[in-house]
Amino acid sequence: MSVDYSYLAKSIASLTAGETDEVALMATVACEVHFSDDRFDWTGFYRVTDPDLLKIGPYQGGHGCLQIPFSRGVCGAAARTGEVQLIADVESFEGHIACASSTRSELVLPVLDNSGGLIGVFDIDSNQPDAFTQKDATALGQILSDVFAR
Repeated sequence: MSVDYSYLAKSIASLTAGETDEVALMATVACEVHFSDDRFDWTGFYRVTDPDLLKIGPYQGGHGCLQIPFSRGVCGAAARTGEVQLIADVESFEGHIACASSTRSELVLPVLDNSGGLIGVFDIDSNQPDAFTQKDATALGQILSDVFAR
């Protein structure tokens, strides 16, 4: 199965219309994205809860790390730099945090609110190497913007 981003975006827009609670939005997005593509092994959010600290938010899949400092891992790099992290091989990423030993590749996108403030990161792990493309990053980035920056 491969994700149909047009359909996914419309589905998420319909499900989240009128909702303003960030946790409810995160839960809905995580669920819809997770079940849209077989490549997505773990799909979820890490929320900014303190300066330079991410804590686990809504997710689908096995357990995740409970907290991640901005200074560590792929999620921390996305939060710290504000840039999408498209990692083909997590073992080649210096400082990668192995929340699950099955993770081979990872895509992490910063999540911004309507004033441009960082509210968290959206993390997708795959048990396949080099599972993600720029198309995934662009489409998911647009979905996140449509949901959280409206």
